[in-house]
Amino acid sequence: MAEIKGTINVDRERCKGCGVCLGACPFDVLALSAEVNSKGYPFASQVRAEACTGCANCAVVCPDGCIEVFRKIWKK
Repeated sequence: MAEIKGTINVDRERCKGCGVCLGACPFDVLALSAEVNSKGYPFASQVRAEACTGCANCAVVCPDGCIEVFRKIWKK
């Protein structure tokens, strides 16, 4: 049986911290950072990386296309 693991990459400078991606994630992988980007916005970040399956819901709903999703299949 294979296990699918995912990870995301958020373009911190383009993210405006709208939070749409947070609600789209079924596993609560994302949160807004306490840090801000150069424009003064908090940005989305992956806080529970072990729970990410690479479903890409976050990337699909991101209005600015700031999120890239990567998947890896681990064979057990």
